[in-house]
Amino acid sequence: MSEAQTAPASAPEAAAAAVLEALNASDPTGSEALNATVKFVASPEGTALAYGSLVLMALLPIFFGALRSVSCSKSKNASEMPETITSRDAARFPIIASCTLFGLYLFFKVFSQEYINMLLSIYFFVLGVLALSHTMSPLMSRIFPTSIPNKQFQLLFTQGSGDAKEEIVNYEFDTKNLVCLVISSVVGVWYVLKKHWIANNLFGLAFALNGVELLHLNNVSTGCILLWGLFVYDVFWVFGTNVMVTVAKSFEAPIKLVFPQDLLEKGLGASNFAMLGLGDIVIPGIFIALLLRFDVSLKKNSRTYFYTSFLAYIFGLGLTIFVMHTFKHAQPALLYLVPACVGFPVVVALIKGEFTEMFRYEETPPEEEAAAVANGDEPEKKKDQ
Repeated sequence: MSEAQTAPASAPEAAAAAVLEALNASDPTGSEALNATVKFVASPEGTALAYGSLVLMALLPIFFGALRSVSCSKSKNASEMPETITSRDAARFPIIASCTLFGLYLFFKVFSQEYINMLLSIYFFVLGVLALSHTMSPLMSRIFPTSIPNKQFQLLFTQGSGDAKEEIVNYEFDTKNLVCLVISSVVGVWYVLKKHWIANNLFGLAFALNGVELLHLNNVSTGCILLWGLFVYDVFWVFGTNVMVTVAKSFEAPIKLVFPQDLLEKGLGASNFAMLGLGDIVIPGIFIALLLRFDVSLKKNSRTYFYTSFLAYIFGLGLTIFVMHTFKHAQPALLYLVPACVGFPVVVALIKGEFTEMFRYEETPPEEEAAAVANGDEPEKKKDQ
């Protein structure tokens, strides 16, 4: 899946938005063998290990990204404010995504795949380093030695002078951020030079977590529009054409999680991968994160809708893998994930009598909330649709 978003101002948001631009090229669930010269038949153990690892890797960024999205929605730091997806964005998304996907398909047909992937490697090196650094920051804050001084820095770039001076870049960071950046850069160099699947997954997990954390749906109705629109998009481009699978196999970028089915036989040098596109993580993930924030807004000290949708995601992804493995054909994961992730929470809301309240819940965009606070007004968190 993918989303054509205008790149946000901050580095982490730029990384998150770029993920959704590139996700058009992801194989929906993928069990294609890459870099294989002969037909490889995976052992039952290798297959189980690969699929189980993909499911685990898909769950981690959704779970932790959703938790971090709650803090992100309350952040007053401009560099950490989320990008809000409106109903208009959601309605246009499948069309823009289809155009981008088909455009990439034509590019790979017309131009040399080697040169395109060289440019993509540079592009995703920068974004991957920023995304991984942002992902590591909370952990680094906890383990950073207190004996080492944590100095504060500011990167300020202005245009003009005097009263006409205008800030172009104003980024504040500290020693902890620099350490994260150095570690992320090492991973980035490893990925560019070796294209190793572990480095790919580190970047992919960082992109997915940033996407779930920083891309917010403004209400449940918008989430339904987005997910059902991409439901049609996914089914069409996988079952109707070979475009998505072709682009996914040609696109050498960390926009999918991969795990080798021959790991037990070949170790870390394995080369026959099962893969899962990041779009099948981020798109349901931002909806699950929205339901967590809805749970928080109810102030009932329960996470009913979050856990319901999270379990629904596990069920949908498991069903996808089962069907794909049974029929030996790539499946559009959203065909199974969307009905599960939307249907299960709606049924629970109907049973609990909170259906109307769920669809009335709406988040105030951070910039509007900040303006309301500055004016002394109390921003509304819930309003009738």
